[in-house]
Amino acid sequence: MADGYARLTSKPQCVIVHVDVGTQGLGAAVHNASCGRAPVLIFAGLSPYTCEGELRGSRTEYIHWIQDVPDQKQIVGQYCRYTAEIKRGVNIKQMVGRAFQFATTKPMGPVYLVGSREAMEEEIEPYALDKRQWEGVGDAALIEKSLETIAEALVGADEPLLITGYSGRNHTAVGELVELADTVKGLRVLDTGGSDMCFPSNHRASVGVRYGVDDCIKTADVILIADCDVPWIPTLCKPKPSARIFHIDSDPLKQQMPVFYLPTEGRWRVDSCTAFKQLHEYISSNPALSEKISSYTARWDRLQTTYENRLSTIKELAQPSTDGYFNASYLSSAIRKAVPEDAIFAIEAVTSTAFVADQLLPSLPGTWINCGGGGLGWSGGGALGIKLAAGKERFVCQIVGDGTFLFSVPGSVYWISQRYKLPILTIVLNNQGWNAPKRSLLLVHPDGVGSKASNDELNISFEPSPDYAGIAKAAAGGNLWAGRAETMEELGSLLPLAVESVKGGVGAVLDARIDGAKGKEFPKGEAATSG
Repeated sequence: MADGYARLTSKPQCVIVHVDVGTQGLGAAVHNASCGRAPVLIFAGLSPYTCEGELRGSRTEYIHWIQDVPDQKQIVGQYCRYTAEIKRGVNIKQMVGRAFQFATTKPMGPVYLVGSREAMEEEIEPYALDKRQWEGVGDAALIEKSLETIAEALVGADEPLLITGYSGRNHTAVGELVELADTVKGLRVLDTGGSDMCFPSNHRASVGVRYGVDDCIKTADVILIADCDVPWIPTLCKPKPSARIFHIDSDPLKQQMPVFYLPTEGRWRVDSCTAFKQLHEYISSNPALSEKISSYTARWDRLQTTYENRLSTIKELAQPSTDGYFNASYLSSAIRKAVPEDAIFAIEAVTSTAFVADQLLPSLPGTWINCGGGGLGWSGGGALGIKLAAGKERFVCQIVGDGTFLFSVPGSVYWISQRYKLPILTIVLNNQGWNAPKRSLLLVHPDGVGSKASNDELNISFEPSPDYAGIAKAAAGGNLWAGRAETMEELGSLLPLAVESVKGGVGAVLDARIDGAKGKEFPKGEAATSG
């Protein structure tokens, strides 16, 4: 929840857990907060370090010996921007202030503080700090020479491309990027959907959401990467050797990735929103560059034609089937039509992400929030945090794979949803198994023995399928709308009921069985394009 709240608002949140075991219980959540750049302060106690009453807070329970570990910070240290121990009460506010500085300085992320019971029990004289003196580090901008280089390259390119992934965390950056695309007519924008909606899907420059695989990467002659962790996957898709590549990012070296490199002419640690604004203002105010882009009318028109063709393809994927069942595209299209225009989507659709994004066509800043990491189970608590931050009137929809739904600890999610009156709509993409491992197998061994095996033989089948909606309803004490749709007819009748339930203040879970009760095997041809 803290992660989801922090992502929507960029305001740091705090989580308190119990010593080493509570820290371990956070598990993949810390990974997701780190990769998703969520500013979260985690505080955990330490086992008391005195045993015989030397100080107040000394050990009083059996478990104090069992939970005493050599260095508790190491459990999560490699995922955090900062870790420290609060050793005395006298400077506790300074320690917390420093932690928040790291959490809120880009690249934002989790920080971890620990403190023993003796330190927490220490009596101190009350004191106060001026919070204005404990803000994070301010944003940086492109220097003039670098600004000129990138601007001239974009304007002079035949097929310029901008690839982004999380610049949309700052909602203002979306508008600045639109201004840049409107200025450099012909610039296309590929959103890798890492964690935020970065560019509106209703703009002609949008190429959509793809995970590092798209033809525009192969044909572009100038590429500007902005706040992106994986712009392309070289074994599947990469730029042509002659392409000029530039990289602007809050973390261009990806300091927490041991292996990361891009063939760029230059890389700059800057704020992407500031850089987008600098670029479009510089180009518009430069007579030579302005004159050049004024001749790009035909290219601008071609971009519109390409965009309309893409929308036609997307629409075709969502057409009704002849067997009465629905696929992920049809389902996602139905969801888009059923929920409010400004609904916020918490997405954890795994192998269906690209298909979901194509149909939802997110266009409003802050309305598409993806996990950003690889720890499945984020979207349950994440959606509740988003709902808490967004307020009572804002509609929140979680779209989650069936295996991922189980990872999200639904027993806790839907109890909390009911306890704190945070109604959300959950759509479970039930394809009766884990498709992600099958996809990984096919990418490496497309014609191997495993490619011929069924999901059941690979032990990734979920037959018999759990009653996902029933699990959620039980956790909510029965006060939750629950339904299951296997056909287009059932989906058409049940989805509006689920939406109305959420609008009325009661959460809803719809188990949507993709391709019917039995589903179908993951198709080989989709392995390299499904995200």
